[in-house]
Amino acid sequence: MFGYPLLMDIAKDIRDFLMTRRARITPEQVGLPPGGRRRVPGLRREEVAKMAGVSIDYYTQIERGNVAGVSDEVLHAVARALQLGEAEEKHLFDLVRATTRAGRTRAPRRTARTIPEGVQALLDSMVTAPAIVLTGPFDIVATNALGRALYAPVFARAKGIPNVARFMFFDTAADQFFPDWAKEADDVVSLLHAEAARAPDSAAITRLVGELERRSEQFRARWAAHNVKAHRHGIKRFRLSEVGELSLTYNVLDITGAGGLSLIGHSAQPGSRSDDALRLLASWTAADPYVPDPRSDNAST
Repeated sequence: MFGYPLLMDIAKDIRDFLMTRRARITPEQVGLPPGGRRRVPGLRREEVAKMAGVSIDYYTQIERGNVAGVSDEVLHAVARALQLGEAEEKHLFDLVRATTRAGRTRAPRRTARTIPEGVQALLDSMVTAPAIVLTGPFDIVATNALGRALYAPVFARAKGIPNVARFMFFDTAADQFFPDWAKEADDVVSLLHAEAARAPDSAAITRLVGELERRSEQFRARWAAHNVKAHRHGIKRFRLSEVGELSLTYNVLDITGAGGLSLIGHSAQPGSRSDDALRLLASWTAADPYVPDPRSDNAST
């Protein structure tokens, strides 16, 4: 059955994550001889264990997801041996912490869909910068007028709350709206992996990932790769029929105490073609400033 593993299956996710990280590193990259024919790509378990300073049996247990009692020092050593980036190391720790919560009785984490007081006013004050508020499962729950205009294709065929991940993998217009579709799709899956590890008891994440796996081969292939990266700042390209292509800088700001909500603001390089296009888009939204509530069925057409 497709779907993100529940708490009882997190061990499998730890195994798959560590195995894919091990498979991407060649012996030469860590100063080891090739060692003749290898049955699997990348490093052997015993090679990782040696570099991490633990026994092969102990590392094997970790890779199988049996991480009860494993110290932070050992996890850091494994991360160094596997050359994990900062986001990947955090992901490993999140997965391990999720296993320690597996035996506890707790209510599933609920993702906030109500933005804190004052956030909408802040969004509305950003008249020259498109801004949206996203949940961990990629629902757009708030936006300013320019953000609504920029993400208009995501809203266009949404049923209820617009969702960037569903648009990315289900809507035929996605590769036109995102000129760098493959990169954007990789980023969405990477962020979903990270969110699923942070909130393994989230019903919203479980449902979303299960739906994406059932309906999208592109998603399944990316999910199986277990790639995790940080996406807090960068360049994102959009293409709108009204103004053409825009290259915008984005910044992601967590909304503290709001159940996993993030504010994503976009800006253009002053004097650039994208800046001109954004100003044109802003002039149109100023003439028609109505912004439908993304959480309302009226937000979709």
